[in-house]
Amino acid sequence: MGCESCSSGGGTPRGCKNNGNCSSGGCNKLEVYDWLANVALPNGQAPYDIVEVRFKNSRKAFYRNAKELSLQVGDVIAVETSPGYDIGVVSVVGELARIQVQKKEPGFKPMEARKIVRKANQEDIDKWISARALEKDVMFSARTLALNLKLQMKISDVEYQGDLSKATFYYTAEGRVDFRQLIKDMADAFKVRVEMRQIGARQEASRLGGIGSCGRELCCSTWLTDFRSVSTSAARYQQLSLNPQKLAGQCGKLKCCLNYELDMYMDAMKSFPKADIRLQLESGYASHVKTDVFKRQMWYAVSGDTVSGLVALTPERVIEIIKMNKEGIKPKELKEYVEVVKVAPEYSNVVGQDSLNRFEHAFKSKKPKKKRPNNRQKNGPNAAASANANPNAKPAPKKNPPKQGNNPNKPAQAKPTNAAPGEKPVNKRRKPNNRRKPKNNGNENNNPNNEAK
Repeated sequence: MGCESCSSGGGTPRGCKNNGNCSSGGCNKLEVYDWLANVALPNGQAPYDIVEVRFKNSRKAFYRNAKELSLQVGDVIAVETSPGYDIGVVSVVGELARIQVQKKEPGFKPMEARKIVRKANQEDIDKWISARALEKDVMFSARTLALNLKLQMKISDVEYQGDLSKATFYYTAEGRVDFRQLIKDMADAFKVRVEMRQIGARQEASRLGGIGSCGRELCCSTWLTDFRSVSTSAARYQQLSLNPQKLAGQCGKLKCCLNYELDMYMDAMKSFPKADIRLQLESGYASHVKTDVFKRQMWYAVSGDTVSGLVALTPERVIEIIKMNKEGIKPKELKEYVEVVKVAPEYSNVVGQDSLNRFEHAFKSKKPKKKRPNNRQKNGPNAAASANANPNAKPAPKKNPPKQGNNPNKPAQAKPTNAAPGEKPVNKRRKPNNRRKPKNNGNENNNPNNEAK
């Protein structure tokens, strides 16, 4: 039988990705893989005549193959009901069906089981498909009728029988509901035999389906078949905060996944002392605050001491302090019993990333440096020789040669001064004369400076 997620088996379904030809019967929820399908029976043993049949929303029942029909997983068959017949899909056959009967219904009597009528023909399948198409509109109409009668109930699902002779309405209600008038109204409106069946909040969530807070499909709608009771003690054992908004699922009850790891926590908590025992100290009492099961630590707070804060102790240390208190011995501080484990970090330099100089070569310039001119060669060979003789000696300061005009062999003339003969010359700087100098007009005798020259 082809998968529901792919039309005509041509697409790629979820799960096995076998395009609707998987041996387990398709990709529907709550499928059972027949791992005994290829195992031959011993000689002289007859095949098991009880078959598990699946109906809408993972509802399953056991029927007897009295006519010894050749049935395989995924076959559509017609089974006996009261009244008429119903259409279902074979989910488990053979010896695996025997195991399922022993597991789910230990007191099952094969001779009292209802029989399989026949394999469904095309007319049965068409009628079955048309019945599935009517269920959604009928459910909304039934909710309207219940609201008109002001009944405190919620109709969550409708399931038509395969021959369209009966419809089963599943509802949830907090108290007892008198729906006798509702049944009459629905029978007149839908022209079928009406059956009302009350279910719990968990069964409603499994029928409707959805996505949980973990991001996956709900466990009750995919693989969980038995709904065990969940109490708040399961959250206390796992050291979870008792917040109803976080602990409740879509059904409004405590999440079923709280029971998954409960046994492991209970085994681990056997080695821990009781949390309600207070530790006696010289400075007062220490009360338990929280427990870390995985790290095996118990956190205590000393009464009246807000400086030290919480102190983490191992269960063995707490048991030791409790024994000392029974003997009348009171420890001075809890910090004396704290076990400090120093773990040296181990580093492995795999690709050389631990070197502190690993980034220095990245900032070096790749351009060649320009050669600076040697100033020692400008002073002549004598300067180079003196530099070689004494490398620490400072170079001699440069002296400006006297300006002697164009002829270097001409002796230098003394500068004229204003001092009288026999007196020291006085260096006086002339103040700048901003006045304009008179023009000589070719008469040089009137200039007194010419006489000094």
